[in-house]
Amino acid sequence: MKRYPLIADHGLVGDLQTAALISDEGVVDWFAAPRFDSPGIFSALLDHDRGGYFRLSVDAPDVTVKQLYYPDTALLVTRFMSPDGVGELLDWMPPDRSAHASDQHTILRIMRCTRGNVRFTLECRPRFGFGGNPHETRVEGRTATFRAPDVCAFLQSNIPLEQDGPYDVRGHLDVAEGGMAGASFTVAGPDTPVPPLPDAHEIEKALWDAVDFWQNWVRTTRYRGRWPDMVHRSAITLKLLTYLPTGAPIAAATLGLPEQVGGERNWDYRYTWIRDGSLAVRALLDLGFAEEAAAFTSWLTDRVTERSSAPAAGGRPLQIMYRVDGDPWLPEEILENFEGYRGSYPVRVGNGAADQVQLDVYGEAMYALGQGERLNAQPTYRDWKALSGMIDWLATSWDRPDEGIWETRGGQQDFTYSRVMSWVAFDRGLRLAETFGRPASLDVWRAARDEIFAQVMHRGWSKSRSALIQYFGGDVLDASLLLIPRAGILSPTDPLWLSTLDAIERDLVKDSLVYRYDPSASPDGLRGAEGTFSLCTFLYVDALARAGRVRQARFIFEKMLTYANHVGLFAEEIGPNGEQLGNFPQAFTHLSLIMAATTLDEALDAVAQRA
Repeated sequence: MKRYPLIADHGLVGDLQTAALISDEGVVDWFAAPRFDSPGIFSALLDHDRGGYFRLSVDAPDVTVKQLYYPDTALLVTRFMSPDGVGELLDWMPPDRSAHASDQHTILRIMRCTRGNVRFTLECRPRFGFGGNPHETRVEGRTATFRAPDVCAFLQSNIPLEQDGPYDVRGHLDVAEGGMAGASFTVAGPDTPVPPLPDAHEIEKALWDAVDFWQNWVRTTRYRGRWPDMVHRSAITLKLLTYLPTGAPIAAATLGLPEQVGGERNWDYRYTWIRDGSLAVRALLDLGFAEEAAAFTSWLTDRVTERSSAPAAGGRPLQIMYRVDGDPWLPEEILENFEGYRGSYPVRVGNGAADQVQLDVYGEAMYALGQGERLNAQPTYRDWKALSGMIDWLATSWDRPDEGIWETRGGQQDFTYSRVMSWVAFDRGLRLAETFGRPASLDVWRAARDEIFAQVMHRGWSKSRSALIQYFGGDVLDASLLLIPRAGILSPTDPLWLSTLDAIERDLVKDSLVYRYDPSASPDGLRGAEGTFSLCTFLYVDALARAGRVRQARFIFEKMLTYANHVGLFAEEIGPNGEQLGNFPQAFTHLSLIMAATTLDEALDAVAQRA
């Protein structure tokens, strides 16, 4: 077992309330329960010695491994091939169908020998509360019980189990060709009695129920484009990262995975960003997943209405991120006992950026809520009162510095992207008011929209760079502006925009991969460097396709797909050696892949029709 496998050497399984990462060696080295944002139970990816893990592997010399997803599902297959035999491990979590929050979550693992003979080794080393909550372990027959003060877990298997020290369990089983074995790990509330042992029929039924769930869901998509495998995998990943009881998507399944190995850029992404979720609405609608899009817009509307009577810090109507249940409390702490992935310290839990001023979120929120017509939904009286109140607040608050989309910790600036999205907030607000005949301060909103437009074109434009720049008074470029064509403030073929696109290509694009900005030219308050931002590369594809540069867009898109890991997943960044960096898998990357694919398909179809 590797102490720290590559970030990319993992697949993701989940049940729509939480998720686990499983390495290509069959090791569950990240799992938090009962929710995505709960304390870790298996956290070896952040500290091999203190974090805990659940390993099921074939022990044999000269083993080679292949990992894949069963087609159009979230069931992960890990195949161990050795001179003596071939073993297979199938991992999944039964998907939640109730949409009610639960404290019980199960990882199911089936082992098979498909040729010869193999020996499976089991090691289960839970470490509750990121290793901070001691537990008692008891083995009785085929069940091991782990009890901590506020949670318990049960390991059940037909592999003979034995206690390994005071806290852990291990076992071995020789399996001949055609033989099978199984194991389940269930997390539950502290007083939960030992569950009955599942029989082979129950496990087989759970397997096919999960296959049917995922494949039937994927079949509802209306995507008929050129890259169905990658688009379907991205859609499944977005659904795996969405908390079904509320419809809120998290940014990534993990915390603390570094943007630079050994560096300090290590954040907790297990929360719901207004920005990420709002942009996901359009991607989901383009694929035909209206139910998921509607669930998030409902969650978002709840955040707006609840803040209309109790504003966020500084009187703001919205925070930039929340927990999946809408809780705004995300205090940032450091896990002092964890060394971090390959020494990438500190490991942060919570997110201190939650209280930042990021004015772009109002535009992204209205971008999502402006999809109401496509969802056959119009705002209620109560909802409109809160929405219009939010835009009224923005009308007196937009012309000020903020921390910007990238949550820099180097001080506030007048970020151009924040102005662009403030323009979107007023523009979409005006459209909604006119479409549904709602009362609003139309003249005030229209005046603010037009003033922002003039300000962006005047103060956001650099004559020396012939481009729109990151913040007023600077000369640094920023890849967030690649969303300008989608926002609609400029046409995708406007000469000013095409000049900006050319400047971004010169400064931020390296071998088709895109940096979000240059930290050395625009200090962000953090030490170290970072890789190219996968989200930005897909946004670049989207912008190129909209600008009519279709051949270049297709080349970059298909090249970017080769940076996915072995099961089609992307982390936040691509490092200098082509390695995946940052939290994994990242929802923003996968939703931008969908956006780029659908835009590029439309552009290619248009070219074909003209030919």
